Amino acid sequence: MPSAGYNVYTVIDASGDPSEMASRTSVARFAQAGVVPTTTNAILSELHRTWNRPEAAELAALYGLVAPNYAAVAESYRKAEEVFGGTN
Repeated sequence: MPSAGYNVYTVIDASGDPSEMASRTSVARFAQAGVVPTTTNAILSELHRTWNRPEAAELAALYGLVAPNYAAVAESYRKAEEVFGGTN
């Protein structure tokens, strides 16, 4: 697909490999073909992009499922909005 002019990404941690060697081999083959390896965390961060959007809370909740410590960030943001007044 990269040769067809598309930017192709593969979410490496969204699949199961039988070993670390199999995973590394797959990533190397993808990279040789022009596919960009990425992670679930990176994809969710790029989707979220900014807090200043109506669906930010839902995206933060989703992000918190794959990155549990992120729930603290979302809670901190909600509290700051309560204290300082949100713009959403």
